[in-house]
Amino acid sequence: MADNKQLQQALKQFVVNDPGNELPGGEKIFDSPITGLVSVEDKIFDDFCKESVIGSMFRPPRSWLPEAATVISYFLPFSEHVRRSNYHGQLPSLEWLHSRFIGENFNHSVRRFLIKELQVMGGKSVIPALHQDYYADYESFISNWSERHIAYAAGLGSFGLSRGLITSKGIAGRFGSAITDLRLKVTPRDSDNPFKNCPFFTDSSCGACIDRCPSGAITAQGKDKSACYRYTRIEDHAREMRLKYGYDHSVCGKCQVNVPCEDCIPG
Repeated sequence: MADNKQLQQALKQFVVNDPGNELPGGEKIFDSPITGLVSVEDKIFDDFCKESVIGSMFRPPRSWLPEAATVISYFLPFSEHVRRSNYHGQLPSLEWLHSRFIGENFNHSVRRFLIKELQVMGGKSVIPALHQDYYADYESFISNWSERHIAYAAGLGSFGLSRGLITSKGIAGRFGSAITDLRLKVTPRDSDNPFKNCPFFTDSSCGACIDRCPSGAITAQGKDKSACYRYTRIEDHAREMRLKYGYDHSVCGKCQVNVPCEDCIPG
């Protein structure tokens, strides 16, 4: 079994030091990442194929890489500067917009870096999010590879009412993953409860993301993905953001900041 400590350290050094991890003003987009690993033989991937979870669209690891052995997942937490910039107002802050789009470009760089490091270790690997067969359906809001579900499988956290994943470094950030044929030490999940870290589900003591959501997409019944999509892609503020800043669509992120799970597990 290959030692993954060196891989995790290399990933941290890349995120901390690479100039791509910067806003136009020089501020950091992401803090140091956390990493989790899961065996492709974990039965959770069968669960993901159930219609009650993701569904038949989901492609298990070995459908991307037949000789796959391990899936590596990581979380890039947004910096405090980015998070706090989005506390106020109904529209997203400029820093949050940049962090979502420039930040995801950097996330692609992290994915490519991970591929190179795995090659150095002698492994073959695939990045589903960068693969030509990756597909997301914006009518059903389901994709054939879910970074959040992979992160849950790899022990990085559990889901919140807003359907983000609450990690040890909170909910505000971006995820990425790679599939490799290397056998690496896995990260055990500390619970089979997919909502363990969310106090709304554990003892009904929260629900802050409901009040933070400007579109009304989050309620005690869960998240209306269609309402969230319309707000960020179609409605007036989305058009305003496209015209003003030149991005293909807008974002929001209000439910991820100024809430108890912003940068930690509540409680």
